Amino acid sequence: MLKESLKEFKIILASGSPRRQNFFKELDLDFTIDVRPVDETYPKDLKGAAITDYLSQLKAAAFQDLSEKELVITSDTIVWKNGAIEKPKDREDAKRMLQLLSGDMHEVITSVCFSGKDFRKTMHDITKVWFKPLLEEEIDYYLDTYLPYDKAGSYGIQEWIGYIGIERIEGCYFNVMGLPTRLVYKTLMELGKR
Repeated sequence: MLKESLKEFKIILASGSPRRQNFFKELDLDFTIDVRPVDETYPKDLKGAAITDYLSQLKAAAFQDLSEKELVITSDTIVWKNGAIEKPKDREDAKRMLQLLSGDMHEVITSVCFSGKDFRKTMHDITKVWFKPLLEEEIDYYLDTYLPYDKAGSYGIQEWIGYIGIERIEGCYFNVMGLPTRLVYKTLMELGKR
């Protein structure tokens, strides 16, 4: 259905994330991957979704050479708890992040930017996640076994820490994994009707 709606478009996914690439495969889309280097620095006065909106648009700006029927999709995810928590620099940073999230609620914010030759549309989704108080041994085991250093907030909800640590979520589960799939589907269906 979606593939048929977008048959006129060449879809470019500008993401090296295996999870996002898998989501696009599961949505039954034909796409190519093109990740361009971008300095992911944002103005320090931005907060929450303004950060991910800015970064997803910044990644889209690297594609100035789109043809009429090309559609590039860029995205960015952060964890927000009294400030942005991005990807960890190292194990020590990852442990600090998980200790900060332990026993409390945080938000996972993902923005997705859809860009064509003559249009740009950005949307975002916010999911609230509650962690139980995590034991130090649980955090150490997770970090040593799963090495979650490519993930915002140092965790994957679909991994062991999610199984044992998350008490509840409010919002889209897939958003926490890195892509608000229902909103992506809805937006792509709308773009297919342009």
